[in-house]
This record gives sequence, C-alpha cells and structure tokens, in this order.
Amino acid sequence: MKTPQTDWTARSQELAQQLARSALGDRAAFRRVYALSSGHLYAVILRIQRDRDLADDLLQEVYVSAWKAAGSFDAQRAQPLTWLTHIARNKAIDSLRRAQAQPRLESLHGDDDDDDRPDGAERLADDAPGPADLLERASDARQLGHCMEGLSAQQRQSVALAFFDGLSHAEVADQLRQPLGTVKSWVRRALLTLKTCLERSAQRDAGDGAVGI
Repeated sequence: MKTPQTDWTARSQELAQQLARSALGDRAAFRRVYALSSGHLYAVILRIQRDRDLADDLLQEVYVSAWKAAGSFDAQRAQPLTWLTHIARNKAIDSLRRAQAQPRLESLHGDDDDDDRPDGAERLADDAPGPADLLERASDARQLGHCMEGLSAQQRQSVALAFFDGLSHAEVADQLRQPLGTVKSWVRRALLTLKTCLERSAQRDAGDGAVGI
C-alpha cells in the first residue's frame, strides 16, 4: 500500500526518521533535525519577527518545543518540515502579540531556484504596496477572509502554504503534488487577485472615513 511518505523528498523522509528517534530521547538524532531544518525555520521566523536577536531566541524556543513534542509528530497527517514550520510560525507570532504588533508576511528570499518563495522580483513594478504588504496591513480578519474567498481552492491552499506556513514554491508543489510551474502560477495570480481586492477595501475604508469627517 502506498503511503504519503512515498512521495516525500529525501530530506522529508530523513527528518521524519530523525524526529521518531528524537521522540525516544536520541539527542544525536535531534541534532540532525536541527541541521536539516534550522535554516528554513530561521527564515520563517525572520519574515515575521524582524528583530534578529529575538529571532535567534525564538529559534531556540522552537527546538525546545519540538524536542518536547517530538512524540506527537504524525507522519500520516503532515510532513515534518510543515509540522516544524507551524511551531516556528506560532512562536514568532506569539512574540509579536506580546509586543502588541502585527506579523509581517513579506518574503526575504531572492532568486534561488531551490528555495523559491515569492520575492521582490514577483511584486508589481510600481511604488504601490505589494500584495504581501497589503496582506500584512489587513488588520480586519473578515476583510482578508472575504478576499480569500475570491480565490480558487488551489490558489487559497497555495497562498496559505507559501505565506502562512512559510513553505517555498518547491515545497508547496511537493505538498500538493503539483508541477512547480503550476504552483508558481497559482500563487502569482492569487496575490494579484488579493492585491486588487484589498486595495478596493482600503479605498472604501478611506472613503467612509472621509465622509465621517
């Protein structure tokens, strides 16, 4: 019988194995988990918590939590890097909430074919706020939810994995079992649609505010 792990990358398979050993108290295995995932998780944290000193501390907190919770990882439900990314993202967002701030969703990645998150080259060339900036500024969750409803199911899932779970385009493609080019197209079109929707919402809000003056 084919299992979800069959289609995983070599790194995902090794991470799952090392996490299983970590759950049994194998510290050497957990050091390997750190080596395989720390760069990715640090990038996820930095996209949300831009203070590097705090990001360093948060990364350590992520692995403390992962060590304690390694036994709860279920390879039938999620890939190991996705599971670790959820921990990292939650830690980073919690740190901002404690500081009464909002998470930043902009990508820090440049042109890297192996780590292909949306970057500045994919933003519109004008000086208007990019889609990631507009996502960040959407303080009203209902407004963002309304705009997300205008996307196809594939676009919603792709954007959620790329921006909210911190996965690269290649990892999103692996997760969804779709060609990389297809996933890039879904994300690009989704961001343009969200940008238009959020801009219109912001204009309506500004107009309402002007009327109330």
